[in-house]
Amino acid sequence: MTTFLDTTLEVRCVRYRREFHLPASIDPTSRHILLEIGSRYGAITMPAELGERVQQRLGQAELAGPVVHHPRARRWTFITGPIRPETLNKSTAAALFRLYATVACPGAQVVLPSADDERTGYRTWIQAPETVSTVPPVESVIDALLGR
Repeated sequence: MTTFLDTTLEVRCVRYRREFHLPASIDPTSRHILLEIGSRYGAITMPAELGERVQQRLGQAELAGPVVHHPRARRWTFITGPIRPETLNKSTAAALFRLYATVACPGAQVVLPSADDERTGYRTWIQAPETVSTVPPVESVIDALLGR
């Protein structure tokens, strides 16, 4: 688990944007740092046990990307490249559903860890954006998840 030295929500959000090129923003109501899912980024969330296997498979293929851990829910969110409509056919969607994995739709938002989240253990990085230079294609994460 990687933690940052910054302490404010605003400083963390700026760091995500400037250093890691993640188009993050702060939701003024919830005070969360959000990453918009759409033309540049996608996301897949799954149970932590599956996430560990997927992370290992992606690492072996040198495709590791940022991964957010939600300890209380025991779920991991992989930040990926954007989803294309043809990626999710009915059989793939059904297989993901059976594994309790969800693919974020364009227009959805993923909450990125804030300093407070990390301090309390509410939301942390498994693989921080500072340790990787790219995000894996969503298809690669789905293939790793389905054992292809």
